Amino acid sequence: MKMKNISYCLFAGLLLGACSGGVYEKTENGVIVKVQQKGDTGARLVRLQVMGEKLIHVSATPDKKFADPQSLIIVPRAEQTPFTVAQQGDTVTVSTDEVRASVLASTGEVWFTDEDGNLILQENKGGGKTFTPIEVEGTRGYTVRQVFESPDDEAFYGLGQHQADEFNYKGKNEELFQYNTKVSVPFIVSNKNYGVLLDSYSLCRFGNPNDYSQLGEVFKLYDKDGKEGAITGTYVPAEGSGAETLVRREDSLYFEHLVRGDLGHVVNLPKDFPFYGSKVTYEGSIEPSESGEFKFILYYAGYTKVYINNELVVPERWRTAWNPNSYKFSVDLEAEKRVPLKVEWIPDGGVSYSGLRVHRPVDPEEQGKQSWWSEMTRQLDYYFIAGDDMDEVISGYRTLTGKSPIMPKWAMGYWQSREKYNTQAEMLGALKGFRDRRIPIDNIVLDWNHWPENAWGSHEFDKARFPDPQAMVDSIHAMHGRMMISVWPKFYTTTEHFKEFDENGWMYQQSVKDSLKDWVGPGYTYGFYDAYSADARKLFWKQMYEHYYPLGIDAWWMDASEPNVRDCTDLQYRKDLCGPTALGPSAEFFNAYALMNADAIYNGQRGVDNNKRVFLLTRSGFAGLQRYSTATWSGDIATRWEDMKAQISAGLNFAVSGIPYWTMDIGGFCVENRYVAGQKQWNETKTENADYKEWRELNTRWFQFGAFCPLYRAHGQYPLREPWEIAPEGHPAYKSIVYYTKLRYNMMPYIYSLAGMTWFKDYTLMRPLVMDFTADTDVNNISDQFMFGPAFMVSPVYEYGARSREVYFPQAEGWYDFYTGKFQKGGEKVEVKAPYERVPLYVRAGSIVPYGEDIQYTDEKPADHIILYVYQGADGEFTLYEDEGVNYNYEQGKYAMIPMEYDEEEKTLTIGKREGSFPGMLEKRTFTVVKVNPDKAQPFNLNAKGVEVDYTGEEVSVKLN
Repeated sequence: MKMKNISYCLFAGLLLGACSGGVYEKTENGVIVKVQQKGDTGARLVRLQVMGEKLIHVSATPDKKFADPQSLIIVPRAEQTPFTVAQQGDTVTVSTDEVRASVLASTGEVWFTDEDGNLILQENKGGGKTFTPIEVEGTRGYTVRQVFESPDDEAFYGLGQHQADEFNYKGKNEELFQYNTKVSVPFIVSNKNYGVLLDSYSLCRFGNPNDYSQLGEVFKLYDKDGKEGAITGTYVPAEGSGAETLVRREDSLYFEHLVRGDLGHVVNLPKDFPFYGSKVTYEGSIEPSESGEFKFILYYAGYTKVYINNELVVPERWRTAWNPNSYKFSVDLEAEKRVPLKVEWIPDGGVSYSGLRVHRPVDPEEQGKQSWWSEMTRQLDYYFIAGDDMDEVISGYRTLTGKSPIMPKWAMGYWQSREKYNTQAEMLGALKGFRDRRIPIDNIVLDWNHWPENAWGSHEFDKARFPDPQAMVDSIHAMHGRMMISVWPKFYTTTEHFKEFDENGWMYQQSVKDSLKDWVGPGYTYGFYDAYSADARKLFWKQMYEHYYPLGIDAWWMDASEPNVRDCTDLQYRKDLCGPTALGPSAEFFNAYALMNADAIYNGQRGVDNNKRVFLLTRSGFAGLQRYSTATWSGDIATRWEDMKAQISAGLNFAVSGIPYWTMDIGGFCVENRYVAGQKQWNETKTENADYKEWRELNTRWFQFGAFCPLYRAHGQYPLREPWEIAPEGHPAYKSIVYYTKLRYNMMPYIYSLAGMTWFKDYTLMRPLVMDFTADTDVNNISDQFMFGPAFMVSPVYEYGARSREVYFPQAEGWYDFYTGKFQKGGEKVEVKAPYERVPLYVRAGSIVPYGEDIQYTDEKPADHIILYVYQGADGEFTLYEDEGVNYNYEQGKYAMIPMEYDEEEKTLTIGKREGSFPGMLEKRTFTVVKVNPDKAQPFNLNAKGVEVDYTGEEVSVKLN
């Protein structure tokens, strides 16, 4: 953006001097505007605060003064950005050199423009703000809504990680709360190159501010015989159960949570019916009173299909009973036209869940607006973030919420996990299995239940199964591995750790009062600690430090950090179970627990060893999580093809939410029984039945996808997830998994350079195509392809038996097939080959990619020989980043960067002068420069012939004619 002209600045200054009386008050970093026409639910005061050249904080309140609670997500900044204030009529404008924010004093409406006056974002006419008083547990606040205008060609991304496989949120609805597999971040990025960050920690909604309605509240219901008032529910018990088929009328399909006070039963389901092995059908008709698009949400555990108007609108989906999922779909219906509805449900076990609710049609223009709703907050606070591209918007987000530290280099390697290694010997045997087979690995994970059965939260090892934890950790290190251990915010009431929290009032009490028992052994009573208390966070770390840290454990796995005090309860009971917090009612502080919990570990470890890099993996997250060197994984997803596909859009939206490190359970966590049976048959007979054949292909495709995620990690329930447990050596599945694991390590110079960019340039590793090709509108809704850094386009295969898939090549100077070097033009859709052992992988023309030699772990040997591939056809640049990999010396400037540029016209690669240094840095190395161009396909090969360059840190140029 260009600088404002001097005359405008002078004019603004004159207006400020002449017209400020009564309309606004200037503050040290902005203005407070008094709204002239407040109305019953509008704002009385609107405040603009300049947070940076392209960062504006907007606050609004219906009260006479701002409450100004301390933000949990914004990092305080001492730096002041110059700004001017001008008033013209009843419009007050705050301007920096890059953006202007204006308030219409008559209504409180705010809008944002660039320095030339081009509109970027505008609140709804009249301000789009609605405040409704709310009081919870004696604390007063407001339920708030904020609506912005949105042009038809706008697209929205972010909001965290959700599981309905939605990508572009334009015109869509998303509820923002935390749950296993669902991570909510109240931040969106627009393809118009701006972002909005809502500073609220309560339940929020993007899109429709209303909860979904029961079917009977929106439709006339008819049973299968045509009688009005209900849907027919037919419950067929398992053969041999002795029970009879039950038929009853259902006035809603809402069987979504356990009954409070009777957690053995699901709300609204028949109590005495034996659901294990049963089949349930809900059928009849629905008749709307209005025409339009009806947006449904399906809640399911077990196998589910949905038919509307005799069409299969939801093909079979499955989730395990203890962790249901939601799926959204839309159907156009006509007023007063009755259409058939049928839901087929096979419950998962004796306690299972099903539900179908709906939103009424909303005017398309209204539905397409950017709408935020927050259940409880003290005032409205949001941040407008402008940028020249989406990367700059995310950089602005991290300026506000904290930079993302560089993860330890070993975290970029492979992670092997399972639920669970039951003994010390199992864990060490698994790591040894990798070393014996020469499969690269850096990290191995010890899941829950390594403690004595009755001592959850004690941080003690069960001596019968883990007789010598110190020797175990030492052995892992001796095999050049790193160890991560599972730590929960959960404590059995009999443990000394629970008592330490409880005596200080730092333990949530509802689960104790209700005598909730978990699923372990006979069931034990427990509580979760209050992470919103600063002193409780210090104690949480102290207990970890005393028990785990002296062993030399390298990384921390923060499970159930939503917090998930009890699965499958209603939303109000979930709030009761995790509150009140030290800061206020859980209704107000419902979503930020994982952020507070990460604070405990990150600042705890840096407090005792400030130069050892922290690594946390957590099942939840919130805005600002990245500042605590924390990654999120997508939770206990299912071993299903549709779940695999959903992780692509989930991971991409999470990345756009500003948190760069994300991973998933490769292969899925919760396993269908048919796969378990297939594994057992294989174990007994070494025959591969149809289900087990599919299991192997599912895992193969998932590993192919996972190798190009920010973190590469396998985890799940039985069957076991080590590569040789999935398939024997020589099997295509085994060969493919090993191939991509080795390739990940060959790419380590590239990957670790991207990790460096996340700190120095606020970079995003896993990138939706829209980030790099914003001008190409064909990419706005592509949710199943992504860029891994600037060079690689990955197109995962997520359909069983597929040996090809359609790939869109964005408009660029061209693309190269990674494996063959064959050139492909941009701007085209092509059906490309996808053999069993390979995922479609393409490299953008103009890319410079450093590859390393084969290694077994990230720091096995110095990268003294780098194979540097130059993909010709466009100018390109890349910076090779290096440091010590395990400490924070880079914060003090101890690192090295080698800039590289390729000039297409001159056909010249320039490897620039090294910038910086660090202890242990290689003073010289060899680059083998390999060119790839459209005229001669060059397959990927670490032994390919190229130009040898002896590099000593000085600039050198290479002709690539």
